Amino acid sequence: MLGRVRLLALLALVGGGQALAQDFTLTVLHTNDMHAHLEPTRVSGSTLGGYSRIATLIKKFRMQDDNVILLNGGDMFQGTLYFNTYKGLADLAFMNYVGFDGMAAGNHEFDEGPATFADFIRGAQFPVMAANIDVSEDENLNGLLGKSAVTYVMGEPIGLVGMITPELPEISSPGDKIKMLDIVSTVQAEIDKHLARGINKIVVVSHTGNNEEMEIARQLKGVDIIVGGHSHTFLGNTPISDRIQPAGKYPAVGKNADGDTALVVQAWNWGLVLGRIKVVFDGEGKIKSWHDADPIPVTQDIPEEPVMKSILDAFRLPVEDLQTQVVGSAVNEIPRGAHDGGESIMGCMIADAQLAATKHIGAVAAFINAGGVRANMDAGEITYGKAIEVQPFGNTLVVVDLKGSEIRDALEHGVESGG
Repeated sequence: MLGRVRLLALLALVGGGQALAQDFTLTVLHTNDMHAHLEPTRVSGSTLGGYSRIATLIKKFRMQDDNVILLNGGDMFQGTLYFNTYKGLADLAFMNYVGFDGMAAGNHEFDEGPATFADFIRGAQFPVMAANIDVSEDENLNGLLGKSAVTYVMGEPIGLVGMITPELPEISSPGDKIKMLDIVSTVQAEIDKHLARGINKIVVVSHTGNNEEMEIARQLKGVDIIVGGHSHTFLGNTPISDRIQPAGKYPAVGKNADGDTALVVQAWNWGLVLGRIKVVFDGEGKIKSWHDADPIPVTQDIPEEPVMKSILDAFRLPVEDLQTQVVGSAVNEIPRGAHDGGESIMGCMIADAQLAATKHIGAVAAFINAGGVRANMDAGEITYGKAIEVQPFGNTLVVVDLKGSEIRDALEHGVESGG
């Protein structure tokens, strides 16, 4: 008994009566804006991606890294014939198989209305979250779409909070029963719930865009990491090739509202890279350091994970014939982005096609929003599958009568809003 008293006294002198907290290393693997790209994609001369190769990388890092969580920054929906055929459920099979721990709701998840998104969430073996929307009046998503969650890694609780772009009602189809809420106050409320429970490692899973995520991090207390999406930003420290250069450093480093370090990461798009960072937390849950931080390019020399490959082979059968049908050809590559800082060649071509299709009923001009142009097109044969990648949305071409002043106002609005 006397020995026990002396031991307790010694602990009190060393640790102030409390157990000494130790550092904790958390490995974060992450993806975002996959847009149904189950297959590898040709980008700027390189072939990257493919769910079966991403599965191989995830398995590898789960075996060799400490305390791994796997997160997604939203927008699994839209982009290829796989979405047109399976409405996100093919992507969900991949996510459940590799074991995602959490996902932010993306705006494209609402493109076909809340009911389609609800089907996806019902099948998800992980939480899907957005703190800044109220779905309580929507019969499809009420009780399904969460705001935050807790995941445990080797017994250590990690607080997760979701957030989605406030532009959701303008750029997708959530319906009139879903209400947007103030993003900072609602996300902060969920963080505070975690902190009140003694959970001091907080990861926000976001679909708001890299610049917005950096700004929001500065306004939040207690946030440690934001795993982002929406802006398709390639953050990295190593170029993939001369033609594929990072847009910024990985991670982006800032301060939260407490003045503590906050890290913002994003993994480009389409599964072309797998985000990976090891973050060391001190005993109080504050970020102490980070290392092994750089997205991993999903190159074609990475072997395909056998089970995931067999799953994809099965999913491919119904879409393969349609995907490979040749519908045209291109003499030169048609890039999605602007040429020499000017107009988008692909955008101009689509607008020209719209005008040609409606000229017989008097159309004199055609417009397409930049977000409706989703991919480049290589020179050579154009397949139906590639055409769907370029314009995956089920839009309707309409002709309206407008005054010149109304056209001017629309263009001014587009410039002011960055679009």
